[in-house]
Amino acid sequence: MVKEPGVPRIALARAVDALFTDKDAGDTRAVLVLSEGRIVAERYGPGYTKDTRMIGWSMSKSVTAVMIGMLVSDGRLALDTSAPVPTWQRPGDPRGAITLRQLLQMRSGLRHTEATDPVYESGEVRMLFLDGRDHMAAWAEEQPLEAEPGRKWRYSSATTIILADIAARALTDRPDPDARRLAVSDYLKTRLFDPVGMKSVVPEFDAAGTLIGSSLIHATARDWGKFGEFLRNGGAVKGAQLLPRGWIEFMTSPNPRNTGYGAQLWLNRPQADGDVVLMPGKAPASLFACLGHLGQYVIVSPAQKLTIVRLGKSTRDERKLVLDHLTEIVNLFPKG
Repeated sequence: MVKEPGVPRIALARAVDALFTDKDAGDTRAVLVLSEGRIVAERYGPGYTKDTRMIGWSMSKSVTAVMIGMLVSDGRLALDTSAPVPTWQRPGDPRGAITLRQLLQMRSGLRHTEATDPVYESGEVRMLFLDGRDHMAAWAEEQPLEAEPGRKWRYSSATTIILADIAARALTDRPDPDARRLAVSDYLKTRLFDPVGMKSVVPEFDAAGTLIGSSLIHATARDWGKFGEFLRNGGAVKGAQLLPRGWIEFMTSPNPRNTGYGAQLWLNRPQADGDVVLMPGKAPASLFACLGHLGQYVIVSPAQKLTIVRLGKSTRDERKLVLDHLTEIVNLFPKG
C-alpha cells in the first residue's frame, strides 16, 4: 500500500484486506489496484508473489480479441464477411453466413453449452479436456447451428477457440502444429506482450498448434494489470497506439443481443439472462471487465482511471461476495 493512494488510505487497505479475510468469499491469491497507471495497493495470499504466474481462464478471451483486432487492422481479416473457416465454405453450408463480428460478440448461432451439469457434458469441458482436447478448433467448428447467425447470444468458449484458429491461419499457411504455434506466439509477443511490458505471459496451445485463447493464458497479477491499462488507454501504451482506438470502442460497445456484453469483454450493464456479472447501478456505466472462471477479474473503469485485478478461486456463490468487495474498492475512487 502506498502512502498516498489518492483516496482514504485506511479505507482502501481495509477493502483490499477484506478480499483475503472474508472466508465466505473463497480464496483470494492476488489483488492489484492501479489508479492513473500507478500501483496504489497490492497484496498476495500465502505462497503467491508479484512473480507468480496465474491462470486467466476466460480473461484469455479478451487477449484473443485484441489479437483479432490487430489482424483486422493489418488487413488480414475482415469483420463483416464470412468467417474464413474452410469447412464452413462448402456449398449449402449455412455456417458460411457467420461473420467475425458475430463470433466476437458470441452470437454465431452455433450449438454450445457452457458450465452445464453434469460437468462432463459441458461443451467447454469436452473441448478442453475430453474428446476435443487434441484439436479443439476442429471440435468447435464441426458444431451445427442452433439459431440463425446473429440472432441469439450464447456465451461460448468454443467460439473463442474458433477465433484463435482463424488467427493462426491468417498468420501462416502451414498446417503443422509447430508452425502455427510459432506464428501466433511471435505475433502476440512482438505486437502485444513486449510493447505492453507483459514479460511473464505464457500462452498454452493444443496438440494441433491452436492457441487455447478461450482459457489458458497465464501471467502475473502485474501483467494482467498492464493488460487492463492497455484497454483503459484505448489500445495505447505511452502514447503509442498499438491497436486502433476504434477496436477497443467496438470491444466495449453493447452488442445487439446482450447489452451486458461487448466483444469478448463484459460490460457494466444488465445481462440478457438477468444474471449479475458486474456492478450495474453501483459503478460507472463505462466500467468493463475481463472475467475468468473461479473469480478472475480485470476490472477497468475509464471514467475513474482505475484498473483492479483480483485472482483466486471462488465458487459461484462466493463470487457474489468477491464482487461486493470489488465494488467497495471501485467506489472509493472519484467517479470522474
